[in-house]
Amino acid sequence: MKIKRIVANVETSDVGKANAFYHDILGLRLVMDHGWIRTYGSDSKMTVQVSFASEAGSGTPVPDMSIEVDDIETALARVKKAGIPIEYGPESEPWGVCRFYVRDPFGKLINILQHE
Repeated sequence: MKIKRIVANVETSDVGKANAFYHDILGLRLVMDHGWIRTYGSDSKMTVQVSFASEAGSGTPVPDMSIEVDDIETALARVKKAGIPIEYGPESEPWGVCRFYVRDPFGKLINILQHE
């Protein structure tokens, strides 16, 4: 399993406030907008994204971090082998990802996902 990217998620009740800083000042492009989450990114070789969300979809809380992997089954097996409780999923979501939630050693909610 290889980690393909790590996405920071910032909880906010007003996702529109991100545009002035992340788009207008930093020049990131709006790459996804589902209304409750907006993700800004860059076309550069290094994937850079920052998401702003009022919820995490499917009634889940906003995770502290999202980690995209190329093999979610391997990731899930490793989490289970380590005895880490799964707080959500694995679930195939309507927006095209399979994901599950766990907490890291610091108590942060981590969304591990793979695009389908």
